[in-house]
Parts: sequence; structure tokens; C-alpha cells
Amino acid sequence: MTDQIKPKRARGIYLLPNLFTTAALFAGFYAIVAAMNGQYVAAPVAIFIAMVLDGLDGRVARMTNTQSAFGAEYDSLSDMVSFGLAPALVVYAWSLENLGKLGWLAAFIYAAAAALRLARFNTQVDGADKRFFQGLASPSAAAIVAGLVWVCHDLGLEGATMRWAAFVLTLIAGLLMVSNIRYHSFKGLDLRGKVPFVAILVVVLVYVTITIDPPKVLFFGFLLYALSGPVLTVYLLQRKRRVRQQESSGTPPADI
Repeated sequence: MTDQIKPKRARGIYLLPNLFTTAALFAGFYAIVAAMNGQYVAAPVAIFIAMVLDGLDGRVARMTNTQSAFGAEYDSLSDMVSFGLAPALVVYAWSLENLGKLGWLAAFIYAAAAALRLARFNTQVDGADKRFFQGLASPSAAAIVAGLVWVCHDLGLEGATMRWAAFVLTLIAGLLMVSNIRYHSFKGLDLRGKVPFVAILVVVLVYVTITIDPPKVLFFGFLLYALSGPVLTVYLLQRKRRVRQQESSGTPPADI
């Protein structure tokens, strides 16, 4: 009886998706360096660039069938730097350092919340509903914190003046990440299939709107997204309650 020869696994990693992940990691690191040098426009812009690259690496991996466990772990580490440490250090250097211990505690709470959010996501990714996020995603939280710095700098508002606003917003963004509030993930969008012609016009309008005033549009856009989570959660809870009441009364559940 001859021993079966097991095929050897090919060593190495997929280059294409990890190039985007590395670029996102570089953007996050650059944001920290820029904040250390007092460049409070370049730092938030770098975080938003990291968001775009982070959104591309996963989609590129799925479209080219190059997903891997290494890529998933590398992406999480990159997210921790770009959307955990970078926003916390940028907002601290810009404003929170004026609050002393309270300032760095708020920045640390945000960074720790980002780490907890990513760890929870990685452990629940297989059984979670792909349509929703549990808690605010770390890129969206980073967009709110970095967007505040960008908007205030654009309006000529000093970090020392906005220290309490930065303190509150940083804490709220951190707490939303580790909350059980549900957010739409938009992962159900089929980018490879055909779409109505109107969809292209909507995309063009979104681009035009952003270019009118990037700091304000991006900041308030992600702020509205953060506020949509509590509204969505309340709606889903009310719908479940209605279904249970209808089931207990013996009437068939109505479509809501």
C-alpha cells in the first residue's frame, strides 16, 4: 500500500490586494507624521485616502478571487493604524492635548474602541448578517474625527478653541464603534452587475457634491451616517416587536 503524496501548498501571498492594503497603511502612517508636523489638512486627507484604499483592497480581492487569511489579518492591522491610531493622534495633536490628561484619555479610549471593534468584527465575520455592521465601522468613525479637524482648520477655528467639541465627538465616535447599534454595510451592492442609467447620474452628482466643499461634505455626510445607526436600530426593534405581537395574537405578520 503506497502512501498518498499530498500536494504541496504554494507559498507566498497575493500581491494585488495587499498593494492596496500597504498603500492604506502608508496613508495612515503619513497622517500621524503630518499631524506631528502641524499639517492639519494633509493629515485628515491622508486618512480619507486610506479609507478609499481600504475599500478597494477587499473588493479587488473578491473580484480577482485572491482572498486569503493573510490578507484579512494584514487588512485588520492596517485598519488599526489608519482608523484607530491615526485619527486618535491627529485629533490629540490638533486639539485634545489642550485638555491634559482628559485629552489623551479620550484619544486612548477611541484607539482602544477601534481595536475592540476590529477584534469583534474578525471573530463574528462568519456568522454576522452581511447587510449590517454591529457598531460604527472604524473607517466611518475615523472620517468623523478626521473630518472635524479638517473642517475646523478650513474655517480657521483653532484646536484649543474646539477642544471640548473634539473631546465629546472623539468619545462618541469611540463608543459607537463598540456599541450594538446596527448600520447599513452597503455590501449588498453589486458592482459587477448591470445598473440603471440613473445610477450613473447619482454617482456623478455625489462626486460633484464632494468637490464643491470636500471638508464639509465629507464630515457632515459621515456624521449623518453615524446618526442613521440609532434610527435604523430603533426601526428594526419596533419591527421585531410588531411581528412578535402579531404572532402572539395569531394574526399573520404583515409586510413592513
